[in-house]
Amino acid sequence: MNNQFRILAADGIANEGIEQLKKNFSVEVRDKISHEELLEIIPQFDALIVRSASKVTADILERATNLKIIGRAGVGVDNIDVQAATERGIIVINSPDGNTIAATEHTFAMMLAVSRNIPQANQTMHSGKWDRKKFVGVELRNKTLAIIGLGKIGAGVAKRAQSFDMNVIAYDPFVSEERAKNLGVRMVELDELFKIADFITVHMPLTNKTKNMIALAQMKTMKPTVRLINCARGGIINENDLAIALQEKIIAGAAVDVFESEPLAEDSPLRTLPNIILTPHLGASTVEAQIGVSVDVAKGIIDALNDRPAANAVNMPHIPSHVLEKLAPYLDLAERLGRTVTGMSKDPISSVQVNVKGKIADMNSSLISTAVLKGMLTAALDTNVNLVNANILAAERGIHLSEIKSSISHDFANLVTVSANGNIVTGTLFGNEGRIVSINNFRVDVDPHDRILICPHINQPGVIGTVGSLLAKHQINISGMQVGKTAIEGRSLMVLTVDNSIPQNVLDEMKALAPIFDVTPVTYDA
Repeated sequence: MNNQFRILAADGIANEGIEQLKKNFSVEVRDKISHEELLEIIPQFDALIVRSASKVTADILERATNLKIIGRAGVGVDNIDVQAATERGIIVINSPDGNTIAATEHTFAMMLAVSRNIPQANQTMHSGKWDRKKFVGVELRNKTLAIIGLGKIGAGVAKRAQSFDMNVIAYDPFVSEERAKNLGVRMVELDELFKIADFITVHMPLTNKTKNMIALAQMKTMKPTVRLINCARGGIINENDLAIALQEKIIAGAAVDVFESEPLAEDSPLRTLPNIILTPHLGASTVEAQIGVSVDVAKGIIDALNDRPAANAVNMPHIPSHVLEKLAPYLDLAERLGRTVTGMSKDPISSVQVNVKGKIADMNSSLISTAVLKGMLTAALDTNVNLVNANILAAERGIHLSEIKSSISHDFANLVTVSANGNIVTGTLFGNEGRIVSINNFRVDVDPHDRILICPHINQPGVIGTVGSLLAKHQINISGMQVGKTAIEGRSLMVLTVDNSIPQNVLDEMKALAPIFDVTPVTYDA
């Protein structure tokens, strides 16, 4: 167990994920915690896991001086101020797949319940009544189901609806016609969708664009027999307008699992209406889903705290886990190339170019450029720099990033080249180990994981021996050495790997040697 890091698990996280974390870190479990309590204790923790109850707001994050990652055990992250977290370099991860089946099935359960009046009929049965005529329902067969948001849950609902012989239409500005066709779904515009649907279910995130997407004006364009289902996010359907539409029979019914403010207020008009089914945010509440999301998030936190890229980070480019596994060694290499080029630069860096060649160029290699910036800024700043905030910090400092990609690499299968202030450093992998193979066009083979000295010099006898003797005099051990040549006649590049940090007076003494043009120390793990 690594007691260096402390994890706070709030909101009733499933034990399977907690146990994974306890194998690695110190974990404190608070199934219920108030905002005030969280505000008070958050400075103590390196990672935080929440479900939907705890709100991770800007004031919480301002006090979270040690926080490195927030895990949302579920899909949505609207209870987390992602922008504020990003600005502070805090990774935010979720579990986009862990409760997909649970949410899909709950949506369909709500659709069946609202079409057949199941909860209302059940309630009367328990009170001793037998009201068959009062609860005549409608069939799903041959009805038009409209899905707003055709992601994984929306697609799952579409698949199940087709097995009920429903006609499925959908609206999603980010889904192609080809994808919809493969799902057996016809894409339509919202206005048409509202007019022709018999059932409407929403599966969009809550954003400025989707908030109140369905209000009274939209409901008035719908069939009076339509039924609305919301198991996505509260606020997409305007709750006050929904109450009016149900009360005035503008629409036939609704089934709602999520609310703009949770728990739903006791005096909410929705609670008094007979033609709406309400559940207390049960979409992800299955045993299987709670285990799935807790294990997913635990794995992400373990990876992040061990300096490995975390899958499902919402404030970094999304990269599938199998791609991320292949890309991870290049991220470490890219960071070290960024440190190297910064160490070689005599002046502040205002622009950097990252050139990616080979098969990795076909991956989502933007994270490689971010890793370069992380390396550059880590070497120069005393603030926390990581893959989350590196781009923001670079932009704030006026550093312009340009990227070049090519699937063709002649010398090695894959190459990453970083250029800044006239210095050019190139690296690749030997197996899974990063190596620098070129510095300013000098061919070398350098392990960028220790302290190195970069020494361009005149190619003449005795230079290497002179430098070695000088370092030995100061009790500095050389553990590795490379000498690279270039097309420039009479010049070579010596790269020394040393076991000790070198005082400035020793560096000055080296620079004073006649054959030495310059001496640049680069430390990778400081």
